[in-house]
Amino acid sequence: MKITGRNITRRLYGLSHLPGRIARARYFRGHGVHSPFVYALVRQVFMRRALIDGDRRLYEAMLAAGASERRAVQIQNLAIHCGYDDFGMDCAEGDIYVASAASDEKTIRELARRAAETGATLCIMQPYDGRERQTACRELVDAHVSTSVDNRGYLLLFNNYLPKQHFRI
Repeated sequence: MKITGRNITRRLYGLSHLPGRIARARYFRGHGVHSPFVYALVRQVFMRRALIDGDRRLYEAMLAAGASERRAVQIQNLAIHCGYDDFGMDCAEGDIYVASAASDEKTIRELARRAAETGATLCIMQPYDGRERQTACRELVDAHVSTSVDNRGYLLLFNNYLPKQHFRI
């Protein structure tokens, strides 16, 4: 039997993702997260598949903006968990600013500046979508003075009393 060709390529495809999976393995189900705030986020927000009882406006706005249902559920649950009353989709309004996948780097940087001034949380959807967007998100995390959480599908920049920490979950 021949070891080259299509079959071996299919078998080895998953190995390209192995380093990222190993690096994130310590954060699986909250193990290795030494922040009570982020641990609660992992257990009560990221691991839930259903919406928490409460307002659904953010969920509906995220679906309308093209976010997947899973990500929309997680962001809506985050808003309910943290007690955010209002939100701004691609604008600086409310307690949480959401930069959709359609927003450019200039908008993201402006939202980050405004969120830092007002103490709001910034959620950047698809932070790895393109080199410029990834570079901008990395620079924002480096310059951020509080806790940030990278959940691969979105980046959360909290502007609260917590110390500077970055979690890749």
